[in-house]
Amino acid sequence: MEELNQALFLMLNAPAHPESMLLTLAQILADWCVWLVPLLLTLGWLRGDEQRRKLLLEATASGLTGLMINQLIGLLWQHPRPFMIGLGHTFSAHAPDSSFPSDHLTLIWAVAFSMLSHPRLRAAGLFLALLGLPVAWARIYLGVHFPLDMAGAALVALASARLVLHWGFYLSERLYQPMLAFYRLLAAPLIRRGWIQN
Repeated sequence: MEELNQALFLMLNAPAHPESMLLTLAQILADWCVWLVPLLLTLGWLRGDEQRRKLLLEATASGLTGLMINQLIGLLWQHPRPFMIGLGHTFSAHAPDSSFPSDHLTLIWAVAFSMLSHPRLRAAGLFLALLGLPVAWARIYLGVHFPLDMAGAALVALASARLVLHWGFYLSERLYQPMLAFYRLLAAPLIRRGWIQN
Protein backbone atom coordinates (compact mmCIF):
# COMPACT_ATOMS: atom_id res chain seq x y z
CA MET A 1 0.00 0.00 0.00
CA GLU A 2 2.85 2.38 0.83
CA GLU A 3 4.41 1.77 -2.60
CA LEU A 4 1.12 2.72 -4.26
CA ASN A 5 0.83 5.77 -2.01
CA GLN A 6 4.30 6.95 -2.99
CA ALA A 7 3.75 6.21 -6.68
CA LEU A 8 0.51 8.25 -6.70
CA PHE A 9 2.27 11.03 -4.83
CA LEU A 10 5.03 11.23 -7.45
CA MET A 11 2.41 11.40 -10.22
CA LEU A 12 0.67 14.39 -8.55
CA ASN A 13 3.64 16.18 -6.97
CA ALA A 14 5.03 19.29 -8.65
CA PRO A 15 8.10 18.95 -10.88
CA ALA A 16 11.40 20.49 -9.82
CA HIS A 17 10.60 23.67 -11.78
CA PRO A 18 6.82 24.11 -11.83
CA GLU A 19 4.98 26.75 -13.81
CA SER A 20 4.74 29.85 -11.59
CA MET A 21 0.99 30.41 -12.08
CA LEU A 22 0.17 26.80 -11.21
CA LEU A 23 2.43 26.96 -8.17
CA THR A 24 0.75 30.17 -6.96
CA LEU A 25 -2.70 28.64 -7.46
CA ALA A 26 -1.68 25.54 -5.50
CA GLN A 27 -0.30 27.68 -2.66
CA ILE A 28 -3.54 29.67 -2.45
CA LEU A 29 -5.63 26.50 -2.47
CA ALA A 30 -3.42 24.71 0.05
CA ASP A 31 -2.97 27.53 2.56
CA TRP A 32 -5.89 29.91 2.28
CA CYS A 33 -9.03 28.01 1.26
CA VAL A 34 -9.33 26.37 4.68
CA TRP A 35 -10.14 29.84 6.07
CA LEU A 36 -13.39 29.78 4.09
CA VAL A 37 -14.70 27.27 6.65
CA PRO A 38 -14.72 29.62 9.67
CA LEU A 39 -15.77 32.48 7.38
CA LEU A 40 -18.83 30.57 6.13
CA LEU A 41 -19.72 29.43 9.66
CA THR A 42 -19.41 32.98 11.00
CA LEU A 43 -21.43 34.57 8.18
CA GLY A 44 -24.08 31.88 8.55
CA TRP A 45 -24.33 32.61 12.28
CA LEU A 46 -24.50 36.39 11.79
CA ARG A 47 -27.35 36.15 9.29
CA GLY A 48 -29.07 33.01 10.52
CA ASP A 49 -32.09 32.22 12.63
CA GLU A 50 -32.04 29.92 15.68
CA GLN A 51 -32.44 26.70 13.71
CA ARG A 52 -29.68 27.56 11.26
CA ARG A 53 -27.36 28.56 14.09
CA LYS A 54 -27.90 25.25 15.85
CA LEU A 55 -27.04 23.40 12.63
CA LEU A 56 -23.92 25.54 12.26
CA LEU A 57 -22.89 24.64 15.81
CA GLU A 58 -23.29 21.00 14.82
CA ALA A 59 -21.11 21.54 11.75
CA THR A 60 -18.49 23.29 13.88
CA ALA A 61 -18.53 20.41 16.37
CA SER A 62 -18.07 17.99 13.47
CA GLY A 63 -14.98 19.86 12.27
CA LEU A 64 -13.48 20.01 15.76
CA THR A 65 -14.23 16.33 16.36
CA GLY A 66 -12.44 15.44 13.13
CA LEU A 67 -9.38 17.44 14.17
CA MET A 68 -9.35 15.75 17.59
CA ILE A 69 -9.53 12.32 15.94
CA ASN A 70 -6.59 13.33 13.73
CA GLN A 71 -4.55 14.30 16.78
CA LEU A 72 -5.26 10.93 18.34
CA ILE A 73 -4.25 9.11 15.15
CA GLY A 74 -1.05 11.16 15.00
CA LEU A 75 -0.19 10.20 18.57
CA LEU A 76 -0.78 6.51 17.93
CA TRP A 77 0.81 6.26 14.49
CA GLN A 78 3.42 8.61 13.06
CA HIS A 79 3.53 8.68 9.28
CA PRO A 80 6.29 10.85 7.78
CA ARG A 81 5.53 13.56 5.26
CA PRO A 82 7.08 13.20 1.78
CA PHE A 83 9.82 15.75 2.46
CA MET A 84 10.78 13.90 5.65
CA ILE A 85 11.84 10.90 3.57
CA GLY A 86 13.30 12.93 0.71
CA LEU A 87 10.53 12.06 -1.73
CA GLY A 88 9.48 14.43 -4.51
CA HIS A 89 9.62 18.22 -4.39
CA THR A 90 8.38 20.49 -1.62
CA PHE A 91 7.12 24.04 -2.24
CA SER A 92 5.42 24.78 1.08
CA ALA A 93 6.99 25.10 4.51
CA HIS A 94 5.52 22.64 7.00
CA ALA A 95 6.38 21.23 10.41
CA PRO A 96 7.83 17.71 10.23
CA ASP A 97 4.88 16.10 11.99
CA SER A 98 2.69 13.15 11.04
CA SER A 99 1.08 13.48 7.62
CA PHE A 100 -1.86 11.13 8.13
CA PRO A 101 -4.60 12.26 7.87
CA SER A 102 -4.67 15.79 6.45
CA ASP A 103 -6.00 18.30 8.99
CA HIS A 104 -6.93 20.84 6.31
CA LEU A 105 -9.05 18.39 4.37
CA THR A 106 -10.52 16.81 7.50
CA LEU A 107 -11.79 20.19 8.69
CA ILE A 108 -13.21 21.17 5.30
CA TRP A 109 -14.94 17.85 4.67
CA ALA A 110 -16.16 17.24 8.23
CA VAL A 111 -17.97 20.58 8.13
CA ALA A 112 -19.13 19.90 4.56
CA PHE A 113 -20.49 16.43 5.38
CA SER A 114 -22.31 17.81 8.41
CA MET A 115 -23.90 20.55 6.30
CA LEU A 116 -24.85 18.08 3.57
CA SER A 117 -26.91 16.19 6.18
CA HIS A 118 -29.31 19.15 6.51
CA PRO A 119 -31.35 20.57 3.61
CA ARG A 120 -31.01 24.15 4.89
CA LEU A 121 -27.21 23.99 4.66
CA ARG A 122 -26.85 21.66 1.69
CA ALA A 123 -25.68 24.30 -0.81
CA ALA A 124 -22.88 25.48 1.50
CA GLY A 125 -22.00 21.85 2.23
CA LEU A 126 -21.75 21.02 -1.47
CA PHE A 127 -19.54 24.07 -2.02
CA LEU A 128 -17.15 22.98 0.74
CA ALA A 129 -17.19 19.34 -0.36
CA LEU A 130 -16.18 20.36 -3.90
CA LEU A 131 -13.63 22.86 -2.58
CA GLY A 132 -11.91 20.00 -0.76
CA LEU A 133 -10.91 18.33 -4.04
CA PRO A 134 -8.56 21.06 -5.34
CA VAL A 135 -7.27 21.62 -1.77
CA ALA A 136 -6.34 17.93 -1.60
CA TRP A 137 -4.59 18.14 -4.98
CA ALA A 138 -2.71 21.29 -3.95
CA ARG A 139 -1.33 19.84 -0.74
CA ILE A 140 -0.03 16.81 -2.62
CA TYR A 141 1.29 18.98 -5.47
CA LEU A 142 3.22 21.14 -2.99
CA GLY A 143 4.76 18.06 -1.39
CA VAL A 144 3.33 18.16 2.15
CA HIS A 145 0.88 15.23 1.90
CA PHE A 146 0.44 11.82 0.33
CA PRO A 147 -2.75 10.78 -1.51
CA LEU A 148 -3.66 8.33 1.27
CA ASP A 149 -3.54 11.22 3.75
CA MET A 150 -6.49 12.63 1.82
CA ALA A 151 -8.35 9.32 1.81
CA GLY A 152 -7.80 9.14 5.56
CA ALA A 153 -9.11 12.68 5.94
CA ALA A 154 -12.27 11.74 4.04
CA LEU A 155 -12.89 8.77 6.33
CA VAL A 156 -12.26 10.77 9.51
CA ALA A 157 -14.47 13.60 8.24
CA LEU A 158 -17.30 11.22 7.43
CA ALA A 159 -16.99 9.46 10.79
CA SER A 160 -16.93 12.71 12.76
CA ALA A 161 -19.91 14.12 10.83
CA ARG A 162 -21.92 10.94 11.47
CA LEU A 163 -20.92 10.88 15.14
CA VAL A 164 -21.91 14.49 15.70
CA LEU A 165 -25.09 14.05 13.67
CA HIS A 166 -26.10 11.29 16.09
CA TRP A 167 -25.39 13.44 19.18
CA GLY A 168 -25.66 16.86 17.52
CA PHE A 169 -29.14 17.73 18.74
CA TYR A 170 -28.17 17.32 22.39
CA LEU A 171 -24.89 19.09 21.81
CA SER A 172 -26.38 22.09 20.03
CA GLU A 173 -29.17 22.41 22.59
CA ARG A 174 -26.60 22.59 25.40
CA LEU A 175 -24.23 24.92 23.58
CA TYR A 176 -26.68 27.24 21.87
CA GLN A 177 -27.73 29.44 24.80
CA PRO A 178 -24.20 30.04 26.15
CA MET A 179 -22.94 30.75 22.62
CA LEU A 180 -25.84 33.10 21.96
CA ALA A 181 -25.22 34.99 25.21
CA PHE A 182 -21.52 35.36 24.37
CA TYR A 183 -22.33 36.48 20.81
CA ARG A 184 -24.84 39.08 22.02
CA LEU A 185 -22.32 40.44 24.50
CA LEU A 186 -19.55 40.61 21.93
CA ALA A 187 -21.62 41.97 19.04
CA ALA A 188 -24.03 44.24 20.96
CA PRO A 189 -23.14 47.48 19.05
CA LEU A 190 -23.60 45.81 15.65
CA ILE A 191 -26.86 44.18 16.72
CA ARG A 192 -28.22 47.55 17.93
CA ARG A 193 -27.44 49.10 14.55
CA GLY A 194 -29.27 46.25 12.82
CA TRP A 195 -26.20 45.21 10.86
CA ILE A 196 -26.40 41.61 12.10
CA GLN A 197 -29.08 39.34 13.54
CA ASN A 198 -29.82 39.38 17.26
